[in-house]
Amino acid sequence: MDTKTRDRFTSLWETFCPGAELPITFELGEADAEAEKIPAPTRWRCFICDLARVRHGKSAVFDETSLSCSGARYYLGYETKRNENFRYFLSSGKPGVVEGERYKKTPGLTDEYDSCCTAIPAGEQCYTFKRWDTLTESDNPDVVIFFARPEVLTALFTLANYDRGDPDGVICPFGSGCSSIIHYPRLEAQNDHPRAVLGMFDPSARPCVPVDVLTIAIPMKKFGAMVRDLDESFLTTETWKRQIAKIARSNTLFSGEK
Repeated sequence: MDTKTRDRFTSLWETFCPGAELPITFELGEADAEAEKIPAPTRWRCFICDLARVRHGKSAVFDETSLSCSGARYYLGYETKRNENFRYFLSSGKPGVVEGERYKKTPGLTDEYDSCCTAIPAGEQCYTFKRWDTLTESDNPDVVIFFARPEVLTALFTLANYDRGDPDGVICPFGSGCSSIIHYPRLEAQNDHPRAVLGMFDPSARPCVPVDVLTIAIPMKKFGAMVRDLDESFLTTETWKRQIAKIARSNTLFSGEK
């Protein structure tokens, strides 16, 4: 990790989005020995909930044993096939077998959705999550993830489109909370011109994030370009200064929220 990039972003972020939460990152590879290994859960637990500690500055390592949710194991790449009852689980359920989440109208539509999903195996690699300001020269993050409210998302959304001629610098695919910050950004990272991924619309993951907060996850090679563009973009205009005042009000309104 180029620490000059780290420090440049940290400084400019405080200028343009003062008081806004710093992003977290993940790197797929060998476990960082200095980060806390997340143990096997004793009961079902949403992976998104475990990221709260990272957002507060505590680095964490996840592997397959850290996950109790089959969806997380799939979207993090530790399983490449769905459970045989997934088509019912995501839709209308199957009496006596599985209760349906009713996120798809029919099992057939679940099948159609699932046919569009491309598994990305993680093998025996681990995910090391760190907050942006704790990154060191030895880190090489794959994806940068923001947990943010609308004004801050506006900055990131617009900046993600700043160097593109098309209108699609940000995508918002249907999926679980973990798919929006892990799976889809990893897919985008394989492209020459990766896009940012807006997410956390999954009702099952929403209990793990504060009110009004969504995510935007950005492959690192895209994010590096965004950092370089920060101080020549719309963020330097009078238009954005008015948004800074709204960010301050939002920080005050939600200051006691965890």
